Amino acid sequence: MTQTLANLATESRSFPPPEQFAAQAVATAELYDEAAADRLGFWAQQAQRLAWSTPWTEVLDWSNAPFAKWFVGGELNVAYNCVDRHVENGLGSRTAIIFEPESGEPETITYEQLQQRVSQAANALTGLGVAAGDRVAIYMPMIPQAVVAMLACARIGAPHSVVFGGFSAEALRSRIDDAQAKVVITSDGQFRRGSSMPLKPAVDEAVEHCPSVEKVLVVRRTGDPVQWHEGRDLWWHDVVATASDVHAPQPFDAEHPLFILYTSGTTGKPKGILHTTGGYLTQVSYTHGNVFDLKPETDVYWCTADIGWVTGHSYIVYGPLSNGATQVIYEGTPDTPHKGRWWEIIEKHKVSILYTAPTAIRTFMKWGKDIPEQYDLSSLRLLGSVGESINPEAWMWYRDVIGGGRLPHRGYLVADRNRRDDDQPAARRDRVQARFGHARAARHRCRGRRRHGSSGAQRWRRIPRADPAVAVDAARHLG
Repeated sequence: MTQTLANLATESRSFPPPEQFAAQAVATAELYDEAAADRLGFWAQQAQRLAWSTPWTEVLDWSNAPFAKWFVGGELNVAYNCVDRHVENGLGSRTAIIFEPESGEPETITYEQLQQRVSQAANALTGLGVAAGDRVAIYMPMIPQAVVAMLACARIGAPHSVVFGGFSAEALRSRIDDAQAKVVITSDGQFRRGSSMPLKPAVDEAVEHCPSVEKVLVVRRTGDPVQWHEGRDLWWHDVVATASDVHAPQPFDAEHPLFILYTSGTTGKPKGILHTTGGYLTQVSYTHGNVFDLKPETDVYWCTADIGWVTGHSYIVYGPLSNGATQVIYEGTPDTPHKGRWWEIIEKHKVSILYTAPTAIRTFMKWGKDIPEQYDLSSLRLLGSVGESINPEAWMWYRDVIGGGRLPHRGYLVADRNRRDDDQPAARRDRVQARFGHARAARHRCRGRRRHGSSGAQRWRRIPRADPAVAVDAARHLG
């Protein structure tokens, strides 16, 4: 049995990208040389892709090893980098988000419209007494207001804690209480598989035991009746939609807290990781642009993750928007109203980059290739997988059925990589160039702080991390 499983996990085939793809790739294998020659200079160069209001005086402060501080003395605003600067650069009419609801007509949001909405939300939160350093919990479905809420928090320097909308009231309570959130942003409910499902009741139950919460801001999504607490609960459309759409973003230190994200808690109490601003945004902007070979003028990007996970933070919100990308956000599930829903969305919006999970791919395999074969997927030019390693069978199905046997694929493969004696950095780099035509950077490995000690702002401590990113050997992946 063990030998059988080992044989199934053995994969030695390689698939070079189309020559045209390799010739026009954003990243090249020279990135390895540049990083190896001058690691700090490399990251200083990548940070230049962002707009800094105050330049840093030191790329890395390693004086308190193993605790790192990146871009010391530098100041920037994350929301400005994700929204305002694109508008100022004449890209206000570019589509930022194509929101595809579970049912109904899609909504297109330009960068100029996103700037207005984020400014309104920032003014509303400030009006509710939220200041820099205050924590805001977000418990929402995959709707545009969730992205707006995250960016509004970043705009005013209030670290957000996004909690996956499928988590229980107790899971929500523990995260709100641990972060000592001042405001909770939620919705009345969400649409799931053709039905409306409540969200606010879980917030009501959780907040009952969280004295730090002063206000609950509620988006009306489903229209279902909700229990209302006067003086605490506020409708989004009453507070945010009526606020001024002009707001001046304030620059914050590169080490200013950006967001808290908790572990799932499956092996114990959830642990909050606090991500700071400059190193994080540099890393996700760099990796999103290079890993996905982003051409923001022409690509339509779709990451099917949820914003409740770090993939959603990094590769739905901060990475794509910092790069001026056009992306799809989908509210529903892959099988509603039919099992071809994802392929229908790709055909409708001409999606060119698809980033999804191996679990979803294996589900599609069970449903059969005849479903995606009913749709025109020719707009796709790059595939990605995320969440867990992908097995060879799923990888091949994804490549052949969804990619037409021609597309490069970014994802971790579970297989016997047949490590060779010459497996040194230079040899690996040569094989990377031979296989892919460009290097493949790591998916995000974030640095930040973990909850520690007494309550209040001092409860977080830094987690040792020497780089805002971790290089990955692309030769260990197919395609």
